[in-house]
Formats: sequence, structure tokens, C-alpha cells
Amino acid sequence: MGSMSEFWLISAPGDQENLQALERMNTVTSKSNLSYNTKFSIPDFKVGTLDSLVGLSDELGKLDTFAESLIKKMAQSVVEVMEDAKGKVPENLLANGGLKEKMKYLKIDLPSFVTHFEWDMAKYPAKQPLVSVVDTLAKQLAQIETDLKSRTATYNTLKTNLENLEKKSRGNLFTRTLSNIVSKEDFVLGSEYLITLLVIVPKPSYTKWQKTYESLSDMVVPRSTKLIAEDNEGGLFTVTLFRKVIEDFKTKARENKFTVREFYYDEKEIKREREEMSRLLSDKKQQYQTSCVALKKGSSTFPDHKVKGPLLRWLKVNFSEAFIAWIHIKALRVFVESVLRYGLPVNFQAVLLQPHKKSSTKRLREVLNSVFRHLDQVAAASILDASVEIPGLQLNNQDYFPYVYFHIDLSLLD
Repeated sequence: MGSMSEFWLISAPGDQENLQALERMNTVTSKSNLSYNTKFSIPDFKVGTLDSLVGLSDELGKLDTFAESLIKKMAQSVVEVMEDAKGKVPENLLANGGLKEKMKYLKIDLPSFVTHFEWDMAKYPAKQPLVSVVDTLAKQLAQIETDLKSRTATYNTLKTNLENLEKKSRGNLFTRTLSNIVSKEDFVLGSEYLITLLVIVPKPSYTKWQKTYESLSDMVVPRSTKLIAEDNEGGLFTVTLFRKVIEDFKTKARENKFTVREFYYDEKEIKREREEMSRLLSDKKQQYQTSCVALKKGSSTFPDHKVKGPLLRWLKVNFSEAFIAWIHIKALRVFVESVLRYGLPVNFQAVLLQPHKKSSTKRLREVLNSVFRHLDQVAAASILDASVEIPGLQLNNQDYFPYVYFHIDLSLLD
């Protein structure tokens, strides 16, 4: 997109003088190519008391922050789930096309959703008291957050187990599990005096091993060695000897660059490990065929399934829901602040500005401040001189403008 992923949502009173000011703003911003502006329609809500609006203003501020951090988390989760297909992330971060009939079933990109925003009357009826509308939004987002936590936890556990399984069965002879390599027949078992050890021998030293293993220490059983597994670097050999010379044999083996692997054949342990493995593998199959568990590239065990897993599907649907809720919260904030600022009866016009580039935001701000300076002489002066206190406003002055202003930032992955 040529323009930035940042929007300014502003409102001014809806009387003649201010509608003319909005016209002036539109003329200047389009002439100087500062921003793309569209009307932002907000329904007439039931206002209730001004007191309750002050409370709501506070609550909406918190809800706005919560919603934004939630959709950022969800966007991040999509990135994690799609590990190897990062380029495809944006097509999973879309919003349902809103209420216009022809767009109803379309997924559209986020900036288009914001510029074509329409209040969803079915989901958040404007006839209800404002408190109820806010409550519906808060509950919806809290539920999504709860689900997100439990779903990502399940996903991460599966992913970790799979990665460990992958490491275990794909590592080198020093680290990999041996339960699927060794068999009972390779060992002398149940002997009081004898024990079978497993020794890792580098490939170039096979001949040396065959020639010397019987004499590395006393009491090594002759012709008791056998190659039972290999990887790129070396082989795993058995050797049987008397228990009492184990330490001596290990030392001599080490001096010759042979490594005794700490492994003692235990049928129960091996059975347990094999069962665990087949359970995880079948788990993996189910999950992986229905879930995009991202594993490292080039992993031999896990072919690259192109299936959208349940987590990704859930994220897509609920990201859209949470995003749509967030923009509804922005609309509510504009409504509440406009009534608090411009008074009753409700009469204001909201406009959405999309600055064309970062460098034009300072100029755009100057245009707005000059066009709407008449709205609030004190505030306008204090913008030029931050030391002027605005009575009754606990806002940080930098964030206070003569018009109602909210910022929407769609760069969710930064």
C-alpha cells in the first residue's frame, strides 16, 4: 500500500461553521496531498447521563488498549504458526467485509475495513444503553483472550514435544534415543559378572577398534563386538566385559578416542519409551494433518503439510472478530468524547484521515490545529505553549487537541 497503516479519527461539531471548517480541512489536505479523508459514520446512541459518560470514557480507554494488545498478540501467533510461510501472514490477518451486502462474505484488508467501516447493528445494537454495548464488547474480547491463551498453550506443548521427539530420534549417536536401534539380542543380560557396553567409534577408526578392543583392559570377552548402528560420523559397537573392569575400560577407550555411551538395557524403560514415541507420532499425525505445526525446515520426519490447522483457522476467525470489535471501540470513543466535549444535543461529524506518509504528519497536524483553533482557544494556545494548564483536564497536553482525536495504528507486527 502506498499510504501508511496509520489513521487519525477526528470529530468536530456538526454545526454550519464547523462543517465549513471540515470542508477547508479537506481542501487543504487534498491539495497538499497530506491525507486521504473519508466520513466516518457513527450511529446515534442513547446517551444517559454525562456522569456515566465520564466513567465510560475511562473504561473505553482501557478497553481500547486491551483490544489493541490482544490483536497484536494474535497477529504474532499467526506469524509463529506460519513459521515457514511468513510471506503468507497478511492474507490470514483480514477482517470480514462488513455489512455492505456485496462485501458481506469477502475478507478484506484492514485499511479497507477501517475506511469502509459501518457499525454492526445486529451485533452491537445502538438502541441498547451505551453501558451494555461496551459490556458486550468487553466480554467478547475477554473470551477471545481466554481462548487464545489455552489454544496457544496446547499448541506450544505439542510443538515442544514434537521438537523433542525429532531431536531424540534424529540426533547423532551421542545424543539420540537408542530404544529403536538396540535389541535384546545385542546384550548379555541378567549376568552377575558380565555386562555389555555400547561404544561410539569414529568411522576412520573401525579397523583400529577391531584390532584393539579386546586388549583395552583385562577381562574383555573376545569376539564380543558387533556394529549395530551408524551415522555420518561413526558407528555404535557392542562389547562385553566383566563388570569390575568397566572404569578401566572406559578410561582406555577415551584415550583411544572411543566413547562409551551410558546406556544399560532396561526392557521396561525401552517399552515405555517406544510407547511414548508411537503415541507422540500418532498425536503428531492427527495434529499435524489438521494443524500447521511449524517445524524446522528440511525436517525429515515432518513433510510440509499445507493443511490449515485448527489453531490457524481459529486465529483467522477470531483475529477478524477482535479487530472488528476494536474499531467499534474506536467509534464509541469518538462518540463519547464528542458528547463530553461538544455537549448535548448530540451533533458532531467524525472524519477518518489516512496520512499519506510519515513526513507529512507534522504538517497535517498544523493544518488541523489551525482549521479548528476556534473550537478551543485555551487548548490551541497550550499546544503552542505546553506550560499552559488546561483546567479540568487530566490529559497530558501533548495528547489534547481542540478537536476530538484518536489514533489507529495498523502496523500490528512491528
